[in-house]
Amino acid sequence: MSTKVFVDGQEGTTGLKIFEYLSQRSDVEVLRIEEAKRKDIEERRRLINASDVTFLCLPDVASRESVTLVDNSRTVVIDASTAFRTSPDWVYGVPELTRGQRERVRNAKRIAVPGCHASAFVLAMRPLIEAGVVAPEFAAHSYSITGYSGGGKKMIAEYEAGNNAKLNSPRPYALGLGHKHLPEMAVHTGLKSAPVFTPIVGNFLKGLAVTTYFSPQHLAKRATPQDVQALFAEFYAGEAFVRVAPFNAEENLDAGFFDVQATNDTNRVDLFVFGTEERFVTVARLDNLGKGASGAAIQCMNLAIGAPEDTGLKR
Repeated sequence: MSTKVFVDGQEGTTGLKIFEYLSQRSDVEVLRIEEAKRKDIEERRRLINASDVTFLCLPDVASRESVTLVDNSRTVVIDASTAFRTSPDWVYGVPELTRGQRERVRNAKRIAVPGCHASAFVLAMRPLIEAGVVAPEFAAHSYSITGYSGGGKKMIAEYEAGNNAKLNSPRPYALGLGHKHLPEMAVHTGLKSAPVFTPIVGNFLKGLAVTTYFSPQHLAKRATPQDVQALFAEFYAGEAFVRVAPFNAEENLDAGFFDVQATNDTNRVDLFVFGTEERFVTVARLDNLGKGASGAAIQCMNLAIGAPEDTGLKR
């Protein structure tokens, strides 16, 4: 039997990408809402409750409304907004997060897909917290560079119009230091406070890399960058969608430069450690439309419906 899937918010960037994944599968039946009824609450209620899995690709307020429309105990809801990412009643959609998380996702009826910046930050920080290398009180400082698709349809249109010279250079944003991903970046790493975090959007469609800075004297336990790379390798051993690169290896770079787009069109996260015993950085790279959004949602769906976790996803 095929799995019935409904996407509430099918016209947004994440929703369209989810449809792209689903269209290549023979094991799902996609329930489509008529264009004229996209905002018809009763039609949305009908389709949500007819589905085995509903993806919510909506603003926070609309996602909260959609959840109230579920009147059965069967439908799995996978939400891509920020509305439920720190809620104790929802499972955070990162199967690689920690021991037992995959089973939590597999058995959940409410799954919150993480933010793209948060996915990269959490996957690089959580192992360090669990190993005691970084204390919960650590004051983390990070930046992210990302493609413009993370800004949604309006930003994509602005960049692809090609008539604004200001868009040719990288553009830092969220400089009020209150980015919407900060709460989950603290909660799901174990940090007591969110990082000082500045994202930067560049003139390329997709790809994302989060860099976090470390000085050994600020670590809770002595560790060299080589130790951190080995810790990552052990923590993520056997994970299909996490690749830990060799420490400082030449093949990690392109003629000395870091390629932010090298994981595009995959559901993979690449983890790197660069530096010396005096200072080092971790870098986590992913496709912000893949493992940073729609790919992560599909990965969670696969677990929830009992399909192989990598079904329809590229490593």
